[in-house]
Amino acid sequence: MRNRFTGAVMVTALCLAVTTASGQAPAYLAPRTGDGRPNLNGVWQALNTAHWDIEAHSAAPGPVTALGASHAVPGGLGVVEGAIPYKPEALAKKRENARSRLMLDPEIKCCLPGVPRATYMPYPFQIIQSPKHIMILHEFASAVRTIYMDNHKEAPADSWMGWSNGRWEGETLVVDTTGFLDSTWFDRAGNFHSDALHVIERFTARSADTLMYEVTIEDPNVFTRPWKMSMPLYRRLEKNAQLMEFRCVEFVEDLLYGHLRKPPSK
Repeated sequence: MRNRFTGAVMVTALCLAVTTASGQAPAYLAPRTGDGRPNLNGVWQALNTAHWDIEAHSAAPGPVTALGASHAVPGGLGVVEGAIPYKPEALAKKRENARSRLMLDPEIKCCLPGVPRATYMPYPFQIIQSPKHIMILHEFASAVRTIYMDNHKEAPADSWMGWSNGRWEGETLVVDTTGFLDSTWFDRAGNFHSDALHVIERFTARSADTLMYEVTIEDPNVFTRPWKMSMPLYRRLEKNAQLMEFRCVEFVEDLLYGHLRKPPSK
C-alpha cells in the first residue's frame, strides 16, 4: 500500500514538474466554427489608455481647460514594445501633431480611425466570421473592415481603413493590411504614419472572453525599422451586448462647417 501511495505521489510530482518546466498550462483552444476555425465572433473592446497615447505616459491635464478633470489624460503603461523608432524629421512632426492636436487629430473631425487605432479606441467593435470573409464593425464613425480570407490581392486604391487580406496560422488570425491614406493617427498623442504604412495584426483567443492582439508596424518613410505593440481585448458580456450608433459626423458639423453659416438677417 505504501509503495502504491509513494508511486502516485511521484507521478503527480512529475506531472507538476513537466507543467512547471514548460512554463505554462496547455494552450487554450477556442470553440470552432462550422469550417473548423477558431470562433472569434463577438463584441470586443480594449480596456487601456492606448487611445490617448500608445507609449507609456503620465496623467496630465486635458487639451481643453474648461473640461477640467472630465477630459484629463489618464496615465498608462503603454502598449509599444520598446520605443517607437521615428526618423528625426518624423519625430519633430509627431511633436508638432501633439501640440496642435485640437486642429489636426482626425478623431476630432470624425474621420475614419484607421488601423490599428480603431481597435483600441474607447468604443466596442464586433467580429463577424465566415469562411471567405471576416467583418470587423466599429462603433466609432460606423467604420467597417472586410478581411478577405481567400482571393488575396493588392489594394485597388488607398483608403482610411486600408485593404486587409487574412489567413489562419493555427489558432491565430493573421491580417495583413496595406493601401492606407496618410491621414490617420495611431493615438491622440500625435503618433502618425505615411501612406507607406504596412500593418500585420494577430488575433489569438487566450480564454473564452479574451483575445491577445499583437500588431507589427512597418513604414520606411517614418520609422527606421518595424516595431510592435500588443494588448488584450475583452469580450463584452452583457446579455444584449451590441454596437450602438455613434454618428459623430453630426457632432462635428458646426466645428467643420460653422464658419460657412450665413449670419442671421436682422
